[in-house]
Amino acid sequence: MDISSRIAAPLAQQAYAKARPVTEHTDAQGDGANAAATAFEGIGKAFVDTLHGGEEAAKGVLAGGADAHSLVEALAASQLAVETAVTVRDKVVEAYQEILRMPV
Repeated sequence: MDISSRIAAPLAQQAYAKARPVTEHTDAQGDGANAAATAFEGIGKAFVDTLHGGEEAAKGVLAGGADAHSLVEALAASQLAVETAVTVRDKVVEAYQEILRMPV
């Protein structure tokens, strides 16, 4: 077993353990909605942190304290985060429009 598989397996288990409470069936009192809201809140915070990381990397390069490679990595991560957010937004809008088109 190489080192990447020894590291990837525990990371996958940790990610599953964090995601499992969101997908589990809960009672009808809204605990599932609270878990989903908490999950979306975490995703939003990660998105904002990624954007702030790109901004800080850009500031570091402009100030002369960081290398250009770290800026490129941070900007690529920011671009991926924004593209993902736009794709999710488009899917939500599409689903909403589909609901509006349903006959009553």
